[in-house]
Amino acid sequence: MLTSKKLELRRSEIRQSLAELANIETPSEGETRKMGELDTEYRAKEAQYRAALISEDEERRDAGAELETRSETEWAEVIAGFEMRQVALALDEGRILEGQTQEIVAELRSAGGYQGIPVPWDALEIRNTVAAGTPNPMRTAPIIERLFANSVAARMGVQMINVGVGEMEYPVTTSNVSAGWGADETADVPGPIAYTTTDRPLSPDHNLGINMEITRKAMKQSGAGLEMAVRRDMNGAISEAVDKAVFQGSGAAGQPLGVIAGAAGYGITSTPIDAAASYAAFRAAVVRFITANAASGGGEVNLLLRPEIFDGMDDDLITGTAVSEWDRLVAKVGNIVLSSNALAAPTGDPAESLGILTTSAGGIAPVFCGTWGAVDIIRDPYTKAKSGALLLTALTTMDVTVSRPVQTEILTGLQ
Repeated sequence: MLTSKKLELRRSEIRQSLAELANIETPSEGETRKMGELDTEYRAKEAQYRAALISEDEERRDAGAELETRSETEWAEVIAGFEMRQVALALDEGRILEGQTQEIVAELRSAGGYQGIPVPWDALEIRNTVAAGTPNPMRTAPIIERLFANSVAARMGVQMINVGVGEMEYPVTTSNVSAGWGADETADVPGPIAYTTTDRPLSPDHNLGINMEITRKAMKQSGAGLEMAVRRDMNGAISEAVDKAVFQGSGAAGQPLGVIAGAAGYGITSTPIDAAASYAAFRAAVVRFITANAASGGGEVNLLLRPEIFDGMDDDLITGTAVSEWDRLVAKVGNIVLSSNALAAPTGDPAESLGILTTSAGGIAPVFCGTWGAVDIIRDPYTKAKSGALLLTALTTMDVTVSRPVQTEILTGLQ
């Protein structure tokens, strides 16, 4: 019980006692002395009560601040206990979900419909608390998963947005409202110039599927290590597909419209270089960002290139020095990402590739990638029934859109 509440109850008891003593017409010496003692105690409790209220008010404010963020904190703690292994065993053997895994699945089901078992995106993160291998009593070597670097889209400043249901639009300022001076004492100032925004919609029109087969032997011989193996493989497959869709998505055959194919529709500038990749070409692009007020320097620019461009530029030494064109680029541009997945392989003779530059302006990401709900994991009980393998399909819905085209530029013809 709060201290203030205890003091309030005691004050109430004192008032009641004083009321009873006050009704005595001729109080005795002891009753008179008792009234004095109660009066003194009441005044002391009154001062304590006010002090307790002040102290508890500060505690309430602190508790209120904690409650504002408690839901996110508690959700993160519950997610940390989500086990992919329970999902696999539930689909394979019909085992009942338990603990935090069961709570999360129930929460996701209440928010949307799923054919299989929903898995939150947060649960696909890589965790280092579980052993990488899946040993059995014969000490089987660790599983060798696919090789895949950190998400290229995230390193290029793409913002991942999770949508519950329906569509979502992001209004982005596109006007160039400017100030101006009156020419003389009676002249009007320039304007008005309309303040305009452009809506960048994300719609649930594109479904991505991942197929995974877990053999009966792997299910039986593997312990907690299977948890991490499945998580890593699914994470890698989704990351690879998302990176490719964000930049190379064709907008056809179910794919979202990516940055390269949708450059004209999004209004992104494409600058032909048609020469050997050089520091000067990228420096000019950075200057265009600065001129358009999209960046204040090279340190705020992200650059996506093919590994072949690195090979050519690092081999191109400046005459009379040991400094290459690549060294100059690394020293001036903030974040350079090399990927053989996000960009198509060079073609032509001489071989030519693309380069993409992005920057975040005013806290707005250059590209939005929306995902809907959780990852829906469904079991196929028929295809691999004879071998006893567990065949899983992970379905997710996503879309891509560009915020302000001035925050992105494509360089073509990099030889």
